[in-house]
Amino acid sequence: MAHTAPLTHLRTRPRRTGRRHPLVATLMALPLAALLLVVFDGWETVAAQASSVGVMLGR
Repeated sequence: MAHTAPLTHLRTRPRRTGRRHPLVATLMALPLAALLLVVFDGWETVAAQASSVGVMLGR
């Protein structure tokens, strides 16, 4: 018979609440912006993505 651990033992880290740091959000968006630059070959797309990230960050 298989031994099953209680669910409380499986979760080692508590869940974090709150907002993500703006630098982390920016670092997450930069690869997407670079991909859009390569795929669509235009600065307009990158500028639109950067603008969207700026709005998301509240600037």
